[in-house]
Amino acid sequence: MSRAETLTKNKRKKFEGIATRRVNKAIKEIRLIGNLSNRAAYEFTADDIRKISKALQRELDVMKTRFDGPGKGSEPIFEL
Repeated sequence: MSRAETLTKNKRKKFEGIATRRVNKAIKEIRLIGNLSNRAAYEFTADDIRKISKALQRELDVMKTRFDGPGKGSEPIFEL
């Protein structure tokens, strides 16, 4: 195996490990956001849900764009 092939294989392995951890962490956090739907514990409006959904979708769109090439950054922080 050439040095270039070894480097490519190592980069791939590193990507797989980090991507797996980060995606699983994001899924867990999204599920926790879903727990906010418990009306016995929380009060929220349809507008709140729209804002949350819009912010999450915007970040997903930015992430996809970055994989296609250089893209703009996202807005700094979400706030209701």
